[in-house]
Amino acid sequence: MAWQPEEEALRQLSEYLKNSLSGHDRNKQKEAELMIMNARNNNDYVNYLTYIFSTPQLGQQLSLNAPSLFLIRYAAAINLKNHIKLFCSNIPKDQLAYIKAATLTVLRDPNPQLRSFAGTVITETVTQGGLLQWPEILQELLSLVGNTAGNVSPETQEGAMSALAKVCEDNRKLLDKEFQGQRPMAVIVPKLLEFATHPNPKIRVFALTTLKTFIPQKSQVLFSALDVYLQTIFQLAADPDVQVRRIVCQSLVQLVEARPDTLAPHLDGLINYILTQQQSSGNPDLALDAAEFWLSVGEQEQLRDRMGPYLDKVVPVLLAGMVYGEDEVFRLGGDDNNADEEDRAEDIKPQFAQTKAGRGVTSEKEETPGTPQTNGTPSKNDDLSDGEIEDEEDDEEWDDGDPENVWSLRKCSAAALDVFAVNYGAAVFNIILPYLKENLSHSLWPKREAAVLALGAIAEGCMDVVSPHLPELVPFLISLLSDEEPVVRQITCWCLARYSEWASRLDSPADKQRYFEPMMEGLLQRMLDQNKKVQEAGASSFASLEEKSGDKLKPYVEPILRQFTECFKRYKDKNMYILYDCLQTLADSVASDMAKPELVDLLMPVLIQRWNKIQDDSREMFPLLGCLGYIAMAYGDTFAQFAPPIFDRCIKVIYSNLQQHMAFLSGQTVDQPDKDFIVTALDLLSAIIQAISPEKSAPLVQNSQPQFFDLLSFSMEDPTTDVRQSAYAVLGDCAIALYDTLDPYLPKLLPTLVRQLDLDAMPDDDSENGFNVLANVCWSIGEISARAPTSRLSPVIEPLYQGLLTIIKNEEVPEPASENAAAALGRLGLACPIHLAPFLGEFAEPFLTSMSKITTSHEKASAFLGFNNVIERNPQAMEASLALYFAAIAQFPQKGKQGQEYNEVRASFARVIQGYVGLIGQEGFSRFVSGLSAPVRQKLREGYGVGSG
Repeated sequence: MAWQPEEEALRQLSEYLKNSLSGHDRNKQKEAELMIMNARNNNDYVNYLTYIFSTPQLGQQLSLNAPSLFLIRYAAAINLKNHIKLFCSNIPKDQLAYIKAATLTVLRDPNPQLRSFAGTVITETVTQGGLLQWPEILQELLSLVGNTAGNVSPETQEGAMSALAKVCEDNRKLLDKEFQGQRPMAVIVPKLLEFATHPNPKIRVFALTTLKTFIPQKSQVLFSALDVYLQTIFQLAADPDVQVRRIVCQSLVQLVEARPDTLAPHLDGLINYILTQQQSSGNPDLALDAAEFWLSVGEQEQLRDRMGPYLDKVVPVLLAGMVYGEDEVFRLGGDDNNADEEDRAEDIKPQFAQTKAGRGVTSEKEETPGTPQTNGTPSKNDDLSDGEIEDEEDDEEWDDGDPENVWSLRKCSAAALDVFAVNYGAAVFNIILPYLKENLSHSLWPKREAAVLALGAIAEGCMDVVSPHLPELVPFLISLLSDEEPVVRQITCWCLARYSEWASRLDSPADKQRYFEPMMEGLLQRMLDQNKKVQEAGASSFASLEEKSGDKLKPYVEPILRQFTECFKRYKDKNMYILYDCLQTLADSVASDMAKPELVDLLMPVLIQRWNKIQDDSREMFPLLGCLGYIAMAYGDTFAQFAPPIFDRCIKVIYSNLQQHMAFLSGQTVDQPDKDFIVTALDLLSAIIQAISPEKSAPLVQNSQPQFFDLLSFSMEDPTTDVRQSAYAVLGDCAIALYDTLDPYLPKLLPTLVRQLDLDAMPDDDSENGFNVLANVCWSIGEISARAPTSRLSPVIEPLYQGLLTIIKNEEVPEPASENAAAALGRLGLACPIHLAPFLGEFAEPFLTSMSKITTSHEKASAFLGFNNVIERNPQAMEASLALYFAAIAQFPQKGKQGQEYNEVRASFARVIQGYVGLIGQEGFSRFVSGLSAPVRQKLREGYGVGSG
């Protein structure tokens, strides 16, 4: 006999399920959730959920009205799906069989939401249990959609097709693998192609959508049927259903990316089709799906090179798509002076700690040697300055309810125009030039705005052909900064930022005065616009101008800072974030020119006022701490007067977040802490330690409460990679600036460093960030090794050596970490040459190979000083690596200022050379040198007199 529920238990669980979705009574909801969790202990819990979900007669059985019945069944479905996800392997076979049979019956339910959730439960069952556990499900669903028995309603067909689509989407890789000699995809694809021409448009949409999901994985089953698939796509191109045509456009976009070769013969017809769909009035979603085609084509060489003859057709359609529609014009038009209104919390985009570069030595492929900042330099892209060209991934996931933050036909058209401008340059400009002349001064603001957007969109690709027109265009754009419409002022800020590099490169004082200075002043003025979005666009665009101008802004620091300080007084919370970006970019560009006393007195009072206003748990702390780090580095020792309270607050932020982390781990009722608070606080501490003199930073470290190195020790072992990365950057900075203060704590910290060198302990799922941590660990070991006495390092020298060598020899370790490890290993030889000498033959070659990739720097010189110390203790061990070693000697500068700079390491090389002459004799040494390459011999002769006699 089939399983049957007990009526009282059924009634109770149904009540809990209904209350669990009761949003208006939170207490009742929490109680219901707790009771449902307790019900999991009942052996029949899964059966009850399945029965409730699959039994329409439950309403009569428990005297429920229709809304309550739906709510209960829906809640049962949610709990059943979650239970399968978490505990599928523990569900007994008979209960699993009940779930399968019952869920299939729900596909016939009259309620579309329950049919849809039946598909979700089926998908979860397949995902968790594997297809082999339910091999017949595909055939069951295909039969229902195809109505092979002739007794299936259209609603059931839709439900089954929806379920099949979910199963395919979530298991597409699994379906392309062989099971018992056959790929499930080989059965599914022909059926989907058949269903794609089904009379029911909903089934056509599901079938096409499912086929589309197989394209990116380049399924060989689908691609073997590509001719039939293309024929089906083309057949549906004129489908009366808009949703079908949308999926056709989306499918074509996917095919452009995966198999452009198959579309090349059909390009003429495709272009005409896409243009028709993009101009489809009353269907903005269809138009957007069509416009995506141009973006994909622009990135595919096979198709891109054939687009030239079609530009006259395509570009005008893109320009038309960039004009705001009637709804947007109504929403945006009018002068909205809202600068004095407070921001809503939901308007402020979440902030996160910036991605950081690792510390350490520099590879040859990088342009500049030295140690990068702890904070990543602000990463800006002109294209993103005003969000007009492209939204970053996190922008798409974040929704503040503002339609302007949504990907749209206008943005897509502008992005496509940008791509076409890059690919075709002058040809695109020649097409849009008459459009610009007609519309830049149009009486209707949407036309003016779209023309400015178009001019900005072509900036990257058409700069050469636009440049001759910029002396005329830039003054006109500057005049548009005063346009009566805020939207026009907003887009003009962005457009000027796209051309700010041109203005910043002007050499003559007259040209600077005519173009660069008015552009800079115009953007600064818009930073104090009466409209908050214009303020934001002005600030973002000015940050872009700062980045492109660099130290050319030095003569203008005072007026810039005066405007910034006024912004600090007037801005509401949201725009404060971009203001920090402007300020830190200025600090990065002009450095110590910001540290003049009168400028410090101008800026710091308003910045400190904001610092005092912001609570420790405010997300505004992230950009504020980052900004202060840049200012500290620009001010240098001038920052010392502001450092004590800032340093102490950073310590407080780190301590409170570490405490919260411990409380969370111990099961206390506290929220999981946001580790970005620790990261940004550590980064600011790092900047302060680098910026101010050791005499002033040492007391801050020594007197901190709680103790600085205790907090650093905890942070060095934090499970979050970003925290560890910042912690090891701080440790290295302390080694450089405050070694005497650090030294007493090294017996506690060095074993932690050793543990961090263990590659086997690095989590596989976070390897990229883990290697960034490793790079900083190795860098900090190197900085400590350059200063620590033998007695401090000798207790851990062998595990340090073994860990560093393993890293250097492992080809899967990225170069930054490997090269930092090599530098650290060399520097260990400064204090512990006797300890390393027995291992020289083992590590000489990998050390020299890694060092050959690193540009000349003081860190590299220091590593060779240590390496030379080791050689002098065991010169015979270098026999196999001697040619590599002399090639390394030849790499170091020998003449001029740089030669003087590396005098110490050159003297060390000279001692080693003389040691080898004494060891093997002048004649033997001359024979060895004669076997080296000519450039190396020449360098050795010029720098060390080797082979000159």
